[in-house]
Amino acid sequence: MDEEAADVVRRIFDMTIAGMGPSEISRILEFQRVPIARALYAQRKGQPMPEKPFFWPIQSVTAILGRVEYTGCTCNFKTFSKSYKLKKRYPNAPENIVIIPDTQEAIIPMEQWERVQELRGNKRRKAKAERQGMFSGLLVCADCGSKLYFDVRSHTDTRQDCYLCAKYRGSRGECTPHYIREMVLKEVVLERIRSVVEFVRSDLNGFQEEWLRCRREERDKALRKDRKRLAQTRKRMDNLDTLITRAYEDKVLGDLSPERYRKMTEGYEAEQEALKAEIAALETCVERQEEQESNLNRFIALTKKYVDIDELTPAIVNEFVKKIVVYSATGRGRARKQEIRIIFNFLDEMEMRGVDDTFDI
Repeated sequence: MDEEAADVVRRIFDMTIAGMGPSEISRILEFQRVPIARALYAQRKGQPMPEKPFFWPIQSVTAILGRVEYTGCTCNFKTFSKSYKLKKRYPNAPENIVIIPDTQEAIIPMEQWERVQELRGNKRRKAKAERQGMFSGLLVCADCGSKLYFDVRSHTDTRQDCYLCAKYRGSRGECTPHYIREMVLKEVVLERIRSVVEFVRSDLNGFQEEWLRCRREERDKALRKDRKRLAQTRKRMDNLDTLITRAYEDKVLGDLSPERYRKMTEGYEAEQEALKAEIAALETCVERQEEQESNLNRFIALTKKYVDIDELTPAIVNEFVKKIVVYSATGRGRARKQEIRIIFNFLDEMEMRGVDDTFDI
């Protein structure tokens, strides 16, 4: 491994976890005079340096963030050609790409790579006052399911920064505002993370037993059901292959008319396509259920990483929080109440005794 280049890759992923976008990352790298890969190579080989050795194109940062190979795997069949006579290649569909894990030393942990992909899927644009919301992309409207966007009410007073439902457009919108101030949200989320970390660290065995109690019975039951259905579906696929072969033989021997053969094979092939989709979905469900225990260990490691949290940062939020569901407020003034629900990474929607996952604010 090229440690100098690998360190730059790690910094790019860490900055993304800290809430920075590709354009901001490229500016920081250029300001800190971090050489691009071509400049680093030329420097080591004693070759002429490129004209702009510290200029990081946004596309380069984006490409680095999307490379799954940094997790230690090999990625094959990323592109394809429509014909061996043509040189042009096209991006392959995700289902046709083959990923072989653990073929090389990892630069980025898989869980960090996956979290970065989730964050990249959430658009986080800066507001007019050049401020970016700490929770942008994480807030979801409980009523319509839309994202809440960051709104700056004052260029000087950050206490008025808030979030609003994307489908709220005054009286013309499809939803209510679901207005919530960022200052209040920071206090609630910080308190929630502190309480969860304290809960886990004070009774680790109890937390693991609670997680297993919530998940094991439900998981094992679903896993048995999915595995049984998966075996049945694969067996039916094999039977269909046999039926298609027999139908072809009957057609060749003259025992089956071409029209009847066509109708039968069309039905068999249509059923096979449906079964292929079902098998893929079942395999994904089985894999996710088998990965749940690994997710538990990841969350425990996260609570060990952050022992005493004095202040909330974008990195802490992005590592702990998967999403926050915001409900519509009731009442006005001092009687105003609003419920929010915080869902953590790796734990799905697990409920822990002694720690509330919803708040009235």
